[in-house]
Amino acid sequence: MSPMPLLLGALLLPLSALAADEAPNYAEDTLTGDWGGARSAMFKKGLALDIGYKADLLRNMSGGIEKGGRPISHIDIKLNVDFEKLAGWSGGSGYVNFIEDHGGKTNAQQVGSLTGVSNIEVPVNTNRLFQAWLQQEFADGRGAVLAGLYPIDSEFATIDSGGVFVQPPYGATADIALTRGPSIFNNPAFGFRGRWFSADRSAYVMGAVLDGIPGDPNHPRGTHIKFDKGDGIMSIVEIGWKPGAARPAEPAAAAAGKDPAPKAEAKEEAAEQIEKYAAGLWRYSSRVADQFDTNPDGSPVNRRSWGWYALAEKTLHQYKGGADLAGFVRISGTDGDSTAIKQAINLGIRVKALLPGRGEDVFGLAYTRAALSSKWRSAQRVLGTDATAAEDAWEITYRIQAAKWLAVQPLLQRINHPGGDNSRSAANIFGARVEIAF
Repeated sequence: MSPMPLLLGALLLPLSALAADEAPNYAEDTLTGDWGGARSAMFKKGLALDIGYKADLLRNMSGGIEKGGRPISHIDIKLNVDFEKLAGWSGGSGYVNFIEDHGGKTNAQQVGSLTGVSNIEVPVNTNRLFQAWLQQEFADGRGAVLAGLYPIDSEFATIDSGGVFVQPPYGATADIALTRGPSIFNNPAFGFRGRWFSADRSAYVMGAVLDGIPGDPNHPRGTHIKFDKGDGIMSIVEIGWKPGAARPAEPAAAAAGKDPAPKAEAKEEAAEQIEKYAAGLWRYSSRVADQFDTNPDGSPVNRRSWGWYALAEKTLHQYKGGADLAGFVRISGTDGDSTAIKQAINLGIRVKALLPGRGEDVFGLAYTRAALSSKWRSAQRVLGTDATAAEDAWEITYRIQAAKWLAVQPLLQRINHPGGDNSRSAANIFGARVEIAF
């Protein structure tokens, strides 16, 4: 699928009768500018079109499977639609997100970690429609219902202060990512999400139900919406509290006309203060084979997968001169019967404006411990693998905001017992991420 129909469809919509809202400064915030005023005109009409590019240049220096690594690339084309501005549809919004992912498989081929080394590495190179949904708000924005292609890691279990890190477990929890078919990057499922905020917008509850196996496993490339017998559904619910929150954030990106165009910046940088506490539960309706237990006839026992998570993040201190320190902790767990990871913990800090005169730079230090289930370890021993009790991963990074449209992010990672294999020495990964807003 080509991105051109999305671009042309947006550009050909009528751009007269412009709204009064001031458009972002595309000339400074993006590499390609305002396109002769077309982007500002679209924005005022209720359309925000943004194009981004990421490249991870990572190399495993020692340990793991083998030395080496190849560049990984990710292209994002996002179109936010405010239907109230565009067509007078009160409370209506939409979002279309086309992605293209190509490049090396540094984790799969060189490291072998269960938690991963890059959040843009994908199993199969492909381009696809990643998100495409409509949303209706009601009760003055306190409630909302969404339907379409929707990844749960755009809203559920999110850690804003963890957005600077390149390793995957600071997005979707590591245990959810290894289940039979979660709707997360880069393979979405069709589903529905509902959300309700308290009167002061600080407390919320949200839930989603989605196809239990996203896409078409037999055709991993491209965009597929297929409901097979046996897929079942995945359901997830979260309750949370964000003290001082003035208005709910939209999944993946703010509605067009409400927030400025995204720059090549870590997503947590938009807020002066961070504070959030949340907990969630998830479950699959269809049963899957137990990793170790068998029936008398030797066939695997079938069980339902389920899990939970809890998180807290907060701005811990703000320093004179603009620097601020934020920290987070998130714990999660599963049944341990059908997934390799029984429990996981994420810990981290991020410091914005650590160095004088570098107000948009971000320093981050994070740690993940993925405790492996006893059944998975038993199954590995049967296969001849010396399975360890846990995989530990560290990341230290410094994101340099070289221009409003350009970020360069050197990083170091260390992963002990990659893949839960005690015979593998620790992997040491060095590299950088480059991010451009076009």
